[in-house]
Amino acid sequence: MALTYEQSAELMKDPVFVGRVKVACLKYATYIMDEPANTPAHSTRIKWAQNTTTNPDYTAQTLAPTVVMDGAVQQDGAAITDEALQSAVENSVNKTL
Repeated sequence: MALTYEQSAELMKDPVFVGRVKVACLKYATYIMDEPANTPAHSTRIKWAQNTTTNPDYTAQTLAPTVVMDGAVQQDGAAITDEALQSAVENSVNKTL
């Protein structure tokens, strides 16, 4: 069952959840920094990765609303597994780039 609007809004501000989003962002940023330069949209992706490693708190806070609206997060809320959260974060980043 999907989260209610109130639950979604609370999760977007939950410090533990946003911290998990931050770790997932940093993991994805590391992956992007290691990808080949000929990867499609690499210059945009590498800029995001560099900004994320410089200011991961800002990235996590600004990305959290998009992540919370991901179907897997809507289904499991804060109980989402790290693996599923990683996918939700990567999907959210890819939507915003």
